[in-house]
Amino acid sequence: MDPFSIKGLRPALASARESGSQGAINIIIHMLYIAPRGPPPCPERRAGPRFRPVARQTTLLGALARGVLRAGFTLTGLFAGLVALYAFVDPVSTLMLARTLQGERYERIPVSLEAVAPPAVAAVIASEDATFCDNDGVDWGALHEVLGNGEPKRGASTITMQTAKNLFLWPGRSFLRKGIEIGMALVLGKVWPKRRVMENYLNVAEWGDGIFGIEAAARRYFHEPASRLDAREGALLATALPNPIERNPAAPRLFQRRLAEGVMRRAARLSDRLGCLAQ
Repeated sequence: MDPFSIKGLRPALASARESGSQGAINIIIHMLYIAPRGPPPCPERRAGPRFRPVARQTTLLGALARGVLRAGFTLTGLFAGLVALYAFVDPVSTLMLARTLQGERYERIPVSLEAVAPPAVAAVIASEDATFCDNDGVDWGALHEVLGNGEPKRGASTITMQTAKNLFLWPGRSFLRKGIEIGMALVLGKVWPKRRVMENYLNVAEWGDGIFGIEAAARRYFHEPASRLDAREGALLATALPNPIERNPAAPRLFQRRLAEGVMRRAARLSDRLGCLAQ
């Protein structure tokens, strides 16, 4: 018999009365009628602290998202402001800015498009972007062909895209930068006339270590202003653009000379297709 069950306690109470044990009687009565029956209730659990880490994580993600959005809006506003400014003011490339911040000097003499010999302009277009007057800032056919192998390359860059990269972006190759570059080029193609795109490009393109712009390049390599460049000199300058540190227009290697000959032939055929540069 279980003495702590109801059935067991009642006989025990009767036995205690017969024996006259008042203390035992009191204990049994307390167990039967006063002590709480059944197990004590479990204390309520508080759910709040259990979920605090999740709430904290959600808050951090929200703050991060808001920070990214603010940064995006700020950079977009800065880009729009610079596009408006550079439509009238001589621009500064990111490479020029980097050299200035590092305490390094550079050469650059801004000039208008009228101050550049037409054969040199034609050579640059023939070498870098033969569809310059026809595209909207992006040569979609060339871009699709080059990106087909899974790697962004310079061959897909139009003059407008290179201008966007030189003025607003960092050097290097990646799909992220290429995507931003395409978007910026489309904006420049809508906002700036072709003449202004070409003028800005010729004034910020790199032509050697610390040499920017076609005027500084013409004076450094050929000891004459850009307005006096002939077709051969313009072609040699144009073929140096893909690798301006290694290629010297004043002392070209055989490979560069052959490239320049091809550029001269293509530039001659393009001369009557550059109406987009007219004032």
